[in-house]
Amino acid sequence: MGPKNTAEVDLMRNVPYLSAVGSLQYLATMTCPDIAYTVSYLARFNCNPGPKHWAVVKHLFRYFKGTLEYKLQYFGESGSVAFTTYTDAAHDDCIDSGHSTGGYVTMMAGGAIGWRSKLQFIVALYTTEAEFVSAVEAGNKITWMCNILGEFGYPVTQPSILYIDN
Repeated sequence: MGPKNTAEVDLMRNVPYLSAVGSLQYLATMTCPDIAYTVSYLARFNCNPGPKHWAVVKHLFRYFKGTLEYKLQYFGESGSVAFTTYTDAAHDDCIDSGHSTGGYVTMMAGGAIGWRSKLQFIVALYTTEAEFVSAVEAGNKITWMCNILGEFGYPVTQPSILYIDN
């Protein structure tokens, strides 16, 4: 999906693709879990982006313009559960390497407090294996969050729920 002819190469030479994807990466990491997968996917083409990639970047910026009033909201006490985490994986998502894409979102008090969408570090042979790797990464994040809250003087005594779609 990279540039197919010299006109496209010249067009992409003058496009600030890396800067735009870097800005989107910052937003996806800090405040916008809804674009984490798309930005992660666009970053795979940083070395040789094509006009289709640039069109998706521009689409994301238009999406932000239309959703400026959206924000993460938290609703005070989280109740009887410390964290609720949802995981998913797309088996064999990368055509070139065979790696799966895994991701999770961790919720507390009704709002997202942690999320990730990334190619997995191993090549999963089965969908179940890809889902398991995502679940383990999410479980590690839950453990880390419990530990850091304990270090801050807020020990977590409630259970955490991990939802897996498999």
